[in-house]
This record gives sequence, C-alpha cells and structure tokens, in this order.
Amino acid sequence: MSGLTIRPYAAGDAPVLGQVYHRAVHEGAAGHYDADQRRAWSPAPPDDAEWEAKLERVDCVVAERDGAAVGFMSMDMGAGHLELAFVLPAERRRGTADALYAVLEGRARAAGLSGLTVDASALAERFFARRGWSVASRELAERHGVLIPRARMEKRLSAGQAA
Repeated sequence: MSGLTIRPYAAGDAPVLGQVYHRAVHEGAAGHYDADQRRAWSPAPPDDAEWEAKLERVDCVVAERDGAAVGFMSMDMGAGHLELAFVLPAERRRGTADALYAVLEGRARAAGLSGLTVDASALAERFFARRGWSVASRELAERHGVLIPRARMEKRLSAGQAA
C-alpha cells in the first residue's frame, strides 16, 4: 500500500470524489452492469450542493495515493449504514478499499454499534462477503427509469471481533 493515506473528508473534496464515484460506476462496475444501468446509476459525475451535503452529513474517509484521491467510503453512524464505497478501477486489489473499510468498521465498533447494513452492488457484494457480511435480501433499485440489482447486506458486530 505504498503511498496510501486515509484521511477524513474535507471541504472541497466533493468534486474529485464525484469523479471517483463516476469512474468506479462506469469503468469498475462494467463487468456487472450494462451500459444503460451504469448511465442511470451515474449519468454524470456528481458535483453539486446535494452531493456535497451527502458527503458532509456522514462519516466519510478518503483514500489518497501519492496525494491524489483514489477512493472513499462513508457511513451514517447513527443508523449503522455504510452509504458509499467507491475506489478508482486502478485501485482494485491494492488494499485501498480494505484500508477505508477498516477505518469505518473500527469507528463503528468504537461508537458501540451492534450491527451494520449496506446496499451493495454486485461488484461490492463479494468485497463485503469476504469481511463477514451476509445478504439479508435482494432488490431492484430504480434510477432514472432503469432497474439496478443490489443486495441489502448486514453484519453483526460483537465485542472483541476484529474488522
């Protein structure tokens, strides 16, 4: 993980994280979702006040490699819901998502949460399953008139259990 740093979200991060999100959807998820689904999921990189507010209202951590943002994850600690989990395609299998996830699960444990939920894409489902998450249900999310499959997953947290 040479050159990788995990830091808190900061004012001004929203535009670059919108680019990370968009590229992760369009390039990284290409093997799991067709072009129409990816366009509906992310028609353009988000870069507006709503996107910024979404990132600011949760516990968001950013991964930087050699000073450039390469991924991020966010969790609503009040609800125990992991909201966003995206890394650039080039960061897959480099430990970036692992490092981001470890920080957020550690914070959830420190906050005394007993369990977590996530609405996982087909791509992210394997990542979470390897970390002890299980599928609670499957659903189709509607975005811009297109149905996108995802899995509602959950993980029980117990005292002393490692992330």
